[in-house]
Amino acid sequence: QVQPVESGGGLVQPGGSLRLSCAASGSISRLNWMGWYRQAPGNERELVASITFSRLTYYADSVQGRFTISRDGAKNTVYLQMNSLKPEDTAVYYCKVIVQSMGVPDASSYWGQGTQVTVSS
Repeated sequence: QVQPVESGGGLVQPGGSLRLSCAASGSISRLNWMGWYRQAPGNERELVASITFSRLTYYADSVQGRFTISRDGAKNTVYLQMNSLKPEDTAVYYCKVIVQSMGVPDASSYWGQGTQVTVSS
């Protein structure tokens, strides 16, 4: 079993910055893909940014140029640096990982519990 745990959410003023972390623990032989989603009240969960094992990245248009995703392979951790935050970035942010576990032939995906980000003056 693999458990991703997010941290770093909170309240920030418009134009401010936050850094989210997601550490995955458990039986992991390789982290194939790590991503950040967000869900605001009344909205569907959307993919914000992702990074692959080979460090290929993806960003949603709404965060391109403001958010940066990175990973530390040794720590099985992914980060989301969020700059120039806007009120519309307010949401619960979820980490999702796709991992290859030891002794298991197929990769599996796991979700974190989410962390609240609120952008407000």
